[in-house]
Amino acid sequence: MDTSHSSKQQEKDVAAALSALTGFIDPCTLLDLARRFSETYRELAKTSIEHFLVTPVTALPSGKEKGRFLSIDVGGTNLRAGFVELLGEIESGAQDAQQKPCPKIKRSHDRNWPIEDHLKMDQAEDLFSWIGDCIAEVIKEALSEEPISESTESSFGEELLLGITFSFPMAQTRLSEATLLPMGKGFAITSDLNLGKMLLAGYARHIVEPTTNGENGHGEANQSNKKRRLSRLPRIHIAAITNDTVATFASLAYAVKAAPNSRVAMGLIVGTGTNATVPMKIGDLHPSKREALAENVETVVINTEWTIRGTDKPLVDLKIKTSWDAELDSNSDAPGFQPFEYMTAGRYLGEIVRLVFVDIVAKDSGAHLPPSLSTKNAIPTRFLSEVVARASDEIVTQELEKRYAPISSPTAFWTPARVNLIRDVAYAVQQRSSALIAAACVGLLDCVHDICIDGSGDSESKQNGDVHKKGEVEDLVIAYAGGTISQYPEWLETCQRWVDTLVTKASSANISKRVVLKEALDGGIIGAGVLAGMTDDIA
Repeated sequence: MDTSHSSKQQEKDVAAALSALTGFIDPCTLLDLARRFSETYRELAKTSIEHFLVTPVTALPSGKEKGRFLSIDVGGTNLRAGFVELLGEIESGAQDAQQKPCPKIKRSHDRNWPIEDHLKMDQAEDLFSWIGDCIAEVIKEALSEEPISESTESSFGEELLLGITFSFPMAQTRLSEATLLPMGKGFAITSDLNLGKMLLAGYARHIVEPTTNGENGHGEANQSNKKRRLSRLPRIHIAAITNDTVATFASLAYAVKAAPNSRVAMGLIVGTGTNATVPMKIGDLHPSKREALAENVETVVINTEWTIRGTDKPLVDLKIKTSWDAELDSNSDAPGFQPFEYMTAGRYLGEIVRLVFVDIVAKDSGAHLPPSLSTKNAIPTRFLSEVVARASDEIVTQELEKRYAPISSPTAFWTPARVNLIRDVAYAVQQRSSALIAAACVGLLDCVHDICIDGSGDSESKQNGDVHKKGEVEDLVIAYAGGTISQYPEWLETCQRWVDTLVTKASSANISKRVVLKEALDGGIIGAGVLAGMTDDIA
């Protein structure tokens, strides 16, 4: 066997694969992609009833909202719950010794649970009963920390206001009500479920009505009173239900009081899945989407659902999708349902890496592929971000040998060349994901007229030198959240770099604009609380 020929051929195979993944990533192609995304979004907003969904959020937080709320965030991977206390506007003199502003939000009793696969595949009642159990745990923990007193009543009273972030498509006409649409992300639950009713039913068995049975009538010990409080959990009243991107948007809009030269223009999620939200003029929407809105409403926050079928038209037209993307899509839980998500989000990046790696290695007749690598979703994206992208060659090799060991092979499978190969493929997939999201963000901001794409940007920007002078630029903030964007090395930096490049190149009219990605930490939890505190403004 001519090993030198084999080696050269494999180098060509690797180069071709990396080119297929990243060959389109250049300013001109990405700007063309952003323009096409904008056109697609504009068309879908006007014609589609499954994209660009109207939410009941027709006003933004004032920053003055106050109150204590129970919040839950149901994601594609985890359930989170906790209490959010909004403190409203902080007086200008209320600063600490380091002159840092006091926080406007206090958090307590945060809990986090993984959503196991069996819960995703079970009946809806089972999933929501489990969510109800988790909510009860958080409330019991909060009640157990209340000081012992003679009262049998808790400081919560008989009812808790609940804000819910639900990271799945849903239809809404009121902030406190939602109908679940097809879920995706590995969930088998069907649509047309009343989300609020399901959640209240799941929690209902934890509510015990007060009773006098067994009381001695002569007063009880303080400790007994506390036990009674714990056995009588308060009812919950659903004040707000929202999508994760809307929650992210609202949380940062509340925490960062808008200034004349800065505003939150968009919410972005890139985690297990991806989605975005923006305020839009109602005149840009399908007529049926305006029916539930009050006559005097001009702008409404939109849940774009920018991954659902049809949103990948620009990727198809520019031939950016690869054979691996097609294979992943066809073998997914919902073929064709969320094609843009399959190319960009954390649930799928590891599988793309696996498909590319296996395809290249299979062409090497001397290779004995570990059987575990033949299994769908065998490479978790988290493993790529936490180990492959960060650890030394030695540790990466050890972890690969442990996770993906050949059953029998005359030679070592995880050679330095193959370790480098999986690293190169993982890096290319990450770069592609962040570049695609950057183009989609710029396209969406053009669609809602926050920036302009006309291709006139480069020359004037270069002539004017540093156009971003203090006080002369409007910062358009993209409030982001999600494990992929915040935890994958270089993902955020790459995305921000391409956003900067495309906004500058898009138009000379953007000379006074700067689009800034800013993390809305725990946006799902905080945003649900913020919206629960805004019900008087929105309802």
